[in-house]
Amino acid sequence: MQKLDATEISNLYDFCQKLARSAGAIILKGSRTILEQKGQQGSANEKKNAVDLVTEWDVKVEEFVKQQIKEAYPSFAFIGEESYSAGDQNPITDAPTFCVDPIDGTTNFVHGFPYACISIGVIYESSPLIGVVYNPFLDQLYHGLKGHGSYLVSPLHPSPLRLPLSSPAPLHSLSDAQIGIEWGSDRSREVMEAKARSYVRLAGDGSSKGGVEGGRMAHSLRSLGSAALNFAYVASGGLDIYWEIGCWPWDVCAGVVIAQEAGGFVSGPSEVSLTGVVDARILAGRKYIVIRGIADTPKEAGLDAQKRLIKEFYETVEEWSPN
Repeated sequence: MQKLDATEISNLYDFCQKLARSAGAIILKGSRTILEQKGQQGSANEKKNAVDLVTEWDVKVEEFVKQQIKEAYPSFAFIGEESYSAGDQNPITDAPTFCVDPIDGTTNFVHGFPYACISIGVIYESSPLIGVVYNPFLDQLYHGLKGHGSYLVSPLHPSPLRLPLSSPAPLHSLSDAQIGIEWGSDRSREVMEAKARSYVRLAGDGSSKGGVEGGRMAHSLRSLGSAALNFAYVASGGLDIYWEIGCWPWDVCAGVVIAQEAGGFVSGPSEVSLTGVVDARILAGRKYIVIRGIADTPKEAGLDAQKRLIKEFYETVEEWSPN
């Protein structure tokens, strides 16, 4: 296996950030083209259904990224959404591996809703090492390196601002939480009913007469339409928790690093031990939960609060096997 020293990792980190910005320019060009052609036949094709749209720009961005990587890091493996769909299904190993979603939030991208991004992760020794998430519509670059923190660069913050954006506050219960959820592309009855029941219990009032049994009355549920940006918003503190079943490693790899380096706790399905270690099994498991950093209180350490709330969360929702 190829070993990376500190200088090589630093150079790789810089490369990923520059690559994300270059790919972002292609994403913006694609968005403008699609919006100009809206209403014309053939401007966008359906990938699986009308919810999960794919366009020629998905492929264009990934091909651009792959070419840049091939020139700079020819020995690295590559895992990407479009490559996977085409049958190139590299496993997660100890070897240095790029894990890329060329356009995360494709539906937003097609509709001109400015929450789409490129997500570039690097896996090393079977766990995420580098994460870069760039939203070109808002010119927001989130980036993180394992052991070195995560940051936001934006028009408001041209110098890297360390995440989270403010000191972590306590989070006593799910009723205080703003939770990121998604509807996803699998709209089968079984999945939709499980999601609906879960979301009703998360949002519903369980304390009043005639209320929702088991309701947690969360502050709010939010659906941004991008797994990578959901992770970034947990890292920044805009979301308290994000949970989704059905994502893929390229959707979350970069976000895992960014969230963890901001004090977030990332885990997999309910049966997984709450170690905070994201290994190949969790990364490829397609079930993810992340909770922001939580301040210590006189009665409870922040880490204990994170684990307690994840357990409380899984007592509330229903899980299913993704297709």
